[in-house]
Amino acid sequence: MTGRQGPAFSRRSLIGAGLGISALGLAAAGTGQAMAAGSAGGLGSAPARGRAFLAAAMDAYPDHGSIRLTQSYTDQAGLFSTAFTYDNALAILAHLAARTAGALTRATALGDALLHAQSHDPAYDDGRLRQAYNVGPYTFYDGSRQPDGFVRADGTANVGTQFGFTGTAVGDMAWAGIALSALARRTRARRFLAGAVRIGEWIERTGRTDEPLGGYKFGVDGANQKLPFTSTEHNTDLVCLFGRLARLTGDRVWLERRGRAEAFVRRMWEPSGGFFYTGTNDGVTVNKSPIPEDTQTWPRLALGSGGRGYSRSLDWAAAGLAVLDHAGRRNSTVPAGQSYEGVTFSSASLVANEDAPIAEGQPRPDRNGVWFEGTAHLALALRDRRDRGDEARARRLIASIEQAQDLLGGGQTVGGRALPERCGVVSASSPLDTGFGFGYYPYRHTGATAWYLLAAARSNPLGA
Repeated sequence: MTGRQGPAFSRRSLIGAGLGISALGLAAAGTGQAMAAGSAGGLGSAPARGRAFLAAAMDAYPDHGSIRLTQSYTDQAGLFSTAFTYDNALAILAHLAARTAGALTRATALGDALLHAQSHDPAYDDGRLRQAYNVGPYTFYDGSRQPDGFVRADGTANVGTQFGFTGTAVGDMAWAGIALSALARRTRARRFLAGAVRIGEWIERTGRTDEPLGGYKFGVDGANQKLPFTSTEHNTDLVCLFGRLARLTGDRVWLERRGRAEAFVRRMWEPSGGFFYTGTNDGVTVNKSPIPEDTQTWPRLALGSGGRGYSRSLDWAAAGLAVLDHAGRRNSTVPAGQSYEGVTFSSASLVANEDAPIAEGQPRPDRNGVWFEGTAHLALALRDRRDRGDEARARRLIASIEQAQDLLGGGQTVGGRALPERCGVVSASSPLDTGFGFGYYPYRHTGATAWYLLAAARSNPLGA
C-alpha cells in the first residue's frame, strides 16, 4: 500500500462517536506465546493455517494478561491492537467448528473475555458490549501512548476510544450472543447462557421499535444516543439469537421477539429483483441503495428451510456482485500472474469512483476487488442451499479464498510479531470501496479468516 497508513475502518466502525454516521444516511453500515515466523509447511491444510492465524492474533500480547481477545487486523491496517466484538464472536464460532480440545479451550477463553467486558465496562452495567477493545499497547498517530492490554489495571475492559469504537451496535451484540449461546450449548456452562440473555435483554430494551417497518433499530453511538437506522443485517442476526434463546431458556417471549425481527427481514424482500434491501433510515421508507452482499446470504443461513422462498437472493449475489480481480485491473494491487474471483461488498462497490481515494490517506479503489469475507458467506450459503451446481460454485469460491491465503498479505505482523507464512485471509484482494463510507484492504483479517473456516467446515453460525 502507498501513502500514510491511516485507519482502515471496519463497517462496524460506523457508530463510534465523532465518525459522522448521520452523514452516511444508511442503515447497514488457548494459551501460550504467539507462533513464531517461518514456513507454514508443517501446519498442513489450508484450514489448519487459517486456525494458526487466529491463534497468533489471539496470543500476540503475552505480557498483558491471560484474559484476552483476538486482534482483528494485522498491524499494517493501521488499527493497532483493535479487537472488534464482531470479529471475536466469529473467532469463537470458527474455533468451535474445528471440534478439537485445543480449539474449544480457545473458544472458551474468548467467551470468558467477552463476559469480562460485559461485566467490567468502565461506564455501564447493563449487559452491553462495545464495538471494539484494545488488546495491547501502542502509540497512536498523535503520539499519545495506549499502554494497556485488554484488562486495565483497575480491572475494566480497555474500550477502543482512540478510534471512537465506543458505541454498541445491535448486530455486534447479536453476534456476541450467538457465540455465547453456542458456547453454552457446547460446554453447558450457565455463565455463557446468562451472558447471551443479558445481550438479548439489552437489545430488546434499546432496539425494539414500533415504527411502521418494525424490527429492531441499529443501537447507540458513543454518547449513548440511539441511532435512527434499522438494518436488515442486524435483524437477520436476531432471528438466530432470539431463536436460540427461546430453545435454551424455554421462555417463549424470545419467540415473539424472533418473529418481530424476522418480519422486518421479510419486509425488505424485493420479489421483482430477487434480493433484500439494506434496511431503513427512518422506520418508514425502505432504503433501496446500495444493496450489500450480506443481506442476501445471511437470511438464507438464518431462516433455513423457512427462507426457501428467498433463496434467489443467493443467485442475485452470485451474479450481481460477481468480480474478477487481476493485475491488469485499474487500481488492482494483485501481483502479476494472479487472479481472484468472488463477490464485492455491495452494488455501490461496482461503480466506485476509481479516480478518488476511498478515504483520506488511503488508495483509490478497484471496482473488481474481491471481498473475501463476503465470498465465504456466499460459499457457505450455497452449501447450505444445496441446489444443483451449488457445491461446485462453493468449491470454486473457497479455492479462490485459499489461494488468497497462500499468496496475499505476506510479511504482515500482529503485535509486532511476524505471522506464520501463508496463514490468514486478507479482507480484500485489492482496495475496495463499500459504498457505506469506508473500505476494505489487503490486510489479513480475523473476520475473513473465521468466515472462510466456517465455509470450509460447512458450519452455519446462523443455523438453529
